[in-house]
Amino acid sequence: MKTTAKPTKAELLKRFSDEFVEIVPGEKSRDGAITFPKSFRMGSDQVASEKPVHEVTLTKRFSIAKYEVPQNLWEAVTGANPSKWKGPRNSVEMFSVQEARAFCHKITELLRAEKLLGDDEIIRLPTEAEWEYCCRAGTTTIYSFGDKAIKEGDAGNKASVLDEFGWHTGNAAGNDPPVGAKKPNAWGLYDMHGYLCEFVEDAWHENYEGAPTDGSAWSDGAPKRVLVRGGSWKDHFTRLTSTSRRSETFPPMIVPLTSDDRDEAIGLRCVKAKK
Repeated sequence: MKTTAKPTKAELLKRFSDEFVEIVPGEKSRDGAITFPKSFRMGSDQVASEKPVHEVTLTKRFSIAKYEVPQNLWEAVTGANPSKWKGPRNSVEMFSVQEARAFCHKITELLRAEKLLGDDEIIRLPTEAEWEYCCRAGTTTIYSFGDKAIKEGDAGNKASVLDEFGWHTGNAAGNDPPVGAKKPNAWGLYDMHGYLCEFVEDAWHENYEGAPTDGSAWSDGAPKRVLVRGGSWKDHFTRLTSTSRRSETFPPMIVPLTSDDRDEAIGLRCVKAKK
């Protein structure tokens, strides 16, 4: 029987490096297929924590990973796999935001050693504004694929339109699949709606009053509560919108997420940017 060799650390780092999508606000993509808007309307007027809707203008280019960090890469970088639902290309979960930041610091060093990252570049968590900008992929609709998650005849947790793009309570089996099993958004980014919620660099604020408008992280003076974006396989499809944000764990116990919390429905997606 033919067996597939386990990828080496160098191979995993190279694959990770190759899976970034360059985002150039206000410019066209290298192949000319996409014009990235310089500004976008962030938030919604439907949920208190997503108000007020405000214009954000991104001034710097960056790259964002196509996929959430898989378990084989996390293990190659950290030497351990904390995940509950094991699988080499499944998204890693069950780690804190401090551990996510430590991973980003360590993989920055490893990529530089492999000449896959410049000395003036870092790997980090996305800011909340970067995350929503990338999730929306130029859209103004509730989801990146439109305003409707359901088709006529869907009932309960069923969301046939969303099923093509994300994992949620209506289609998840209770265990993690490999990353990228669903359709990507228009910018080629997978699992932005559902699968796992994703840590971002910002701390939690109750709403957007006073939020930065330049795409930077909002952290100064904030309570030590963690912000996650995107919804997960534990969530009803209405929590998987482009604007969904939260600082809470999942039913049945709804409490604020602290900086030490871990959950099987929280992962991370990395950004590559200039220092």
